Amino acid sequence: MAERPIVIYGDPVLREVSQPVDSIDREIKNLVSVLAGALKKASGLGLSAVQVGVLKSVFIVDLSAVDINETLRVFINPEVIETSGEVELEEGCLSFPGLYQKIVRPAKVKVRATDLDGNRFEMEAAGVVARAILHEYDHLEGKLFVDYLSPLAKTLIKGRLKKLAKVS
Repeated sequence: MAERPIVIYGDPVLREVSQPVDSIDREIKNLVSVLAGALKKASGLGLSAVQVGVLKSVFIVDLSAVDINETLRVFINPEVIETSGEVELEEGCLSFPGLYQKIVRPAKVKVRATDLDGNRFEMEAAGVVARAILHEYDHLEGKLFVDYLSPLAKTLIKGRLKKLAKVS
Protein backbone atom coordinates (compact mmCIF):
# COMPACT_ATOMS: atom_id res chain seq x y z
CA MET A 1 0.00 0.00 0.00
CA ALA A 2 1.54 3.28 -1.09
CA GLU A 3 1.77 6.41 1.03
CA ARG A 4 -1.64 7.99 1.57
CA PRO A 5 -2.49 11.56 2.52
CA ILE A 6 -4.42 12.32 5.70
CA VAL A 7 -8.07 13.04 4.91
CA ILE A 8 -9.19 16.55 5.87
CA TYR A 9 -12.53 17.55 7.41
CA GLY A 10 -15.22 17.86 4.77
CA ASP A 11 -14.43 14.49 3.21
CA PRO A 12 -17.51 12.30 3.82
CA VAL A 13 -15.35 9.24 4.58
CA LEU A 14 -14.67 10.72 8.05
CA ARG A 15 -18.35 10.13 8.92
CA GLU A 16 -18.33 6.48 7.81
CA VAL A 17 -18.27 3.57 10.26
CA SER A 18 -15.23 1.32 9.82
CA GLN A 19 -15.56 -2.38 9.09
CA PRO A 20 -14.02 -5.10 11.28
CA VAL A 21 -10.75 -6.70 10.20
CA ASP A 22 -11.26 -10.39 9.35
CA SER A 23 -7.63 -11.41 9.29
CA ILE A 24 -4.29 -9.77 9.89
CA ASP A 25 -2.76 -10.26 6.47
CA ARG A 26 -0.22 -8.38 4.38
CA GLU A 27 -2.82 -5.71 3.52
CA ILE A 28 -3.43 -4.91 7.20
CA LYS A 29 0.29 -4.93 8.01
CA ASN A 30 0.89 -2.57 5.08
CA LEU A 31 -1.95 -0.36 6.31
CA VAL A 32 -0.33 -0.11 9.76
CA SER A 33 2.96 0.80 8.08
CA VAL A 34 1.20 3.53 6.07
CA LEU A 35 -0.46 4.83 9.26
CA ALA A 36 2.87 4.90 11.12
CA GLY A 37 4.55 6.78 8.28
CA ALA A 38 1.73 9.32 7.97
CA LEU A 39 1.61 9.81 11.75
CA LYS A 40 5.35 10.40 11.98
CA LYS A 41 5.29 12.82 9.02
CA ALA A 42 2.43 14.79 10.62
CA SER A 43 3.98 14.68 14.12
CA GLY A 44 0.73 13.43 15.64
CA LEU A 45 -0.12 11.18 18.58
CA GLY A 46 -2.63 8.87 16.90
CA LEU A 47 -4.15 8.04 13.54
CA SER A 48 -7.02 5.83 12.42
CA ALA A 49 -7.32 3.98 9.12
CA VAL A 50 -10.33 6.09 8.15
CA GLN A 51 -8.10 9.16 8.29
CA VAL A 52 -6.20 7.80 5.30
CA GLY A 53 -9.43 6.81 3.57
CA VAL A 54 -9.48 3.12 4.56
CA LEU A 55 -12.64 1.93 6.33
CA LYS A 56 -11.01 -0.76 8.46
CA SER A 57 -11.22 -0.96 12.24
CA VAL A 58 -7.57 -0.11 12.88
CA PHE A 59 -5.80 2.73 14.65
CA ILE A 60 -2.39 3.45 16.07
CA VAL A 61 -1.26 5.55 19.01
CA ASP A 62 2.35 6.69 19.42
CA LEU A 63 3.01 8.78 22.51
CA SER A 64 6.78 8.43 22.42
CA ALA A 65 7.04 12.17 21.68
CA VAL A 66 5.47 12.99 25.06
CA ASP A 67 6.61 9.97 27.11
CA ILE A 68 9.96 8.27 26.55
CA ASN A 69 8.55 4.99 27.94
CA GLU A 70 5.84 4.81 25.27
CA THR A 71 6.06 3.04 21.92
CA LEU A 72 3.81 2.66 18.91
CA ARG A 73 0.67 0.71 19.80
CA VAL A 74 -1.60 -0.94 17.24
CA PHE A 75 -5.31 -1.47 17.93
CA ILE A 76 -7.21 -3.78 15.57
CA ASN A 77 -10.96 -4.26 16.08
CA PRO A 78 -10.86 -2.30 19.35
CA GLU A 79 -13.72 -2.31 21.84
CA VAL A 80 -14.09 0.21 24.64
CA ILE A 81 -15.04 -1.92 27.65
CA GLU A 82 -15.25 0.75 30.32
CA THR A 83 -14.65 4.44 30.93
CA SER A 84 -14.59 6.48 34.11
CA GLY A 85 -14.07 10.00 35.32
CA GLU A 86 -14.15 13.12 33.23
CA VAL A 87 -11.56 15.67 32.22
CA GLU A 88 -11.55 18.71 29.94
CA LEU A 89 -8.41 19.25 27.88
CA GLU A 90 -7.48 20.92 24.64
CA GLU A 91 -7.56 18.49 21.75
CA GLY A 92 -6.67 18.62 18.09
CA CYS A 93 -6.93 16.27 15.15
CA LEU A 94 -4.76 15.68 12.09
CA SER A 95 -7.94 15.85 9.97
CA PHE A 96 -8.52 19.38 11.33
CA PRO A 97 -5.12 21.05 10.80
CA GLY A 98 -4.53 23.98 13.13
CA LEU A 99 -7.81 23.58 15.03
CA TYR A 100 -7.65 22.96 18.79
CA GLN A 101 -10.62 22.98 21.15
CA LYS A 102 -11.29 22.08 24.78
CA ILE A 103 -13.14 18.76 24.85
CA VAL A 104 -14.56 16.80 27.79
CA ARG A 105 -13.71 13.09 27.64
CA PRO A 106 -13.48 10.25 30.16
CA ALA A 107 -10.31 10.40 32.27
CA LYS A 108 -9.75 6.62 32.09
CA VAL A 109 -10.50 3.88 29.59
CA LYS A 110 -10.29 0.12 29.45
CA VAL A 111 -10.02 -1.20 25.90
CA ARG A 112 -9.80 -4.64 24.30
CA ALA A 113 -8.18 -5.07 20.90
CA THR A 114 -5.95 -7.26 18.77
CA ASP A 115 -2.31 -6.39 18.08
CA LEU A 116 -0.45 -6.77 14.78
CA ASP A 117 0.62 -10.32 15.72
CA GLY A 118 -3.00 -11.41 16.19
CA ASN A 119 -2.88 -11.43 19.99
CA ARG A 120 -5.95 -10.15 21.87
CA PHE A 121 -5.13 -7.80 24.73
CA GLU A 122 -6.82 -5.58 27.28
CA MET A 123 -5.37 -2.30 28.35
CA GLU A 124 -6.26 0.32 30.92
CA ALA A 125 -5.13 3.86 30.29
CA ALA A 126 -5.47 7.31 31.81
CA GLY A 127 -4.47 10.82 30.87
CA VAL A 128 -3.16 11.53 27.38
CA VAL A 129 -3.07 7.83 26.47
CA ALA A 130 -6.77 7.41 27.32
CA ARG A 131 -7.64 10.57 25.38
CA ALA A 132 -5.71 9.41 22.30
CA ILE A 133 -7.35 5.96 22.39
CA LEU A 134 -10.85 7.42 22.74
CA HIS A 135 -10.22 10.01 20.02
CA GLU A 136 -9.03 7.38 17.52
CA TYR A 137 -11.79 4.95 18.52
CA ASP A 138 -14.34 7.68 17.75
CA HIS A 139 -12.92 7.95 14.22
CA LEU A 140 -13.74 4.28 13.66
CA GLU A 141 -17.34 5.05 14.63
CA GLY A 142 -17.60 8.06 12.30
CA LYS A 143 -17.51 10.49 15.20
CA LEU A 144 -15.29 13.58 15.23
CA PHE A 145 -13.89 15.58 18.12
CA VAL A 146 -15.92 18.64 17.08
CA ASP A 147 -19.08 16.62 17.82
CA TYR A 148 -18.31 17.13 21.52
CA LEU A 149 -18.41 20.92 21.27
CA SER A 150 -21.25 22.98 22.67
CA PRO A 151 -23.55 24.73 20.17
CA LEU A 152 -21.86 28.04 21.04
CA ALA A 153 -18.36 26.64 20.48
CA LYS A 154 -19.48 25.15 17.14
CA THR A 155 -20.87 28.54 16.11
CA LEU A 156 -17.58 30.22 17.00
CA ILE A 157 -15.54 27.87 14.76
CA LYS A 158 -18.11 27.55 11.95
CA GLY A 159 -16.06 29.71 9.57
CA ARG A 160 -12.88 27.71 10.18
CA LEU A 161 -14.75 24.44 9.57
CA LYS A 162 -16.18 25.76 6.30
CA LYS A 163 -12.71 26.80 5.22
CA LEU A 164 -11.30 23.32 6.02
CA ALA A 165 -14.18 21.62 4.19
CA LYS A 166 -13.46 23.66 1.05
CA VAL A 167 -9.80 22.57 1.09
CA SER A 168 -10.63 18.85 1.07
